[in-house]
Amino acid sequence: MISAQSNHEDDPLALERQVCFALAIASRSVIGLYRPLLEPMGLTHPQYLVMLALWGRTPLSVKELSGMLALDPGTLSPLLKRLEAIGYLRRDRAVTDERQLAVRLTPTGQALREQALAIPAAVVERLGMRIDDLRQLHESLTRVIEAAGEAP
Repeated sequence: MISAQSNHEDDPLALERQVCFALAIASRSVIGLYRPLLEPMGLTHPQYLVMLALWGRTPLSVKELSGMLALDPGTLSPLLKRLEAIGYLRRDRAVTDERQLAVRLTPTGQALREQALAIPAAVVERLGMRIDDLRQLHESLTRVIEAAGEAP
């Protein structure tokens, strides 16, 4: 008969000790908080990330967006098509290089930024965490992302 580990602190395979498990649960939980805030704007969370990038700088090439969002172009393309279909952005050939697409906000997409300004504060309120704790978490996660990107 195989006995279960009685002390999870000593078990390197204990589910609750896994960084990947904590990250997966945290990610799903936090993204779930965004859903009711984004629905009135007609956005999914991945589309919101695209809009955040474009609210920061427009136009952007698909390649630049892909790099900023850490998404391959095949994943990004359907997001862009959907945002274009609802009138938030346009994809045009770049003036400097016709092989590239330039993604730019429409006036409707730019105006949506005003509505989105309330989202960060609403998420912080729903989390019930201190801003300093969230900033520290962001810094830690950024280090994890960098370390994972450098891993062989």
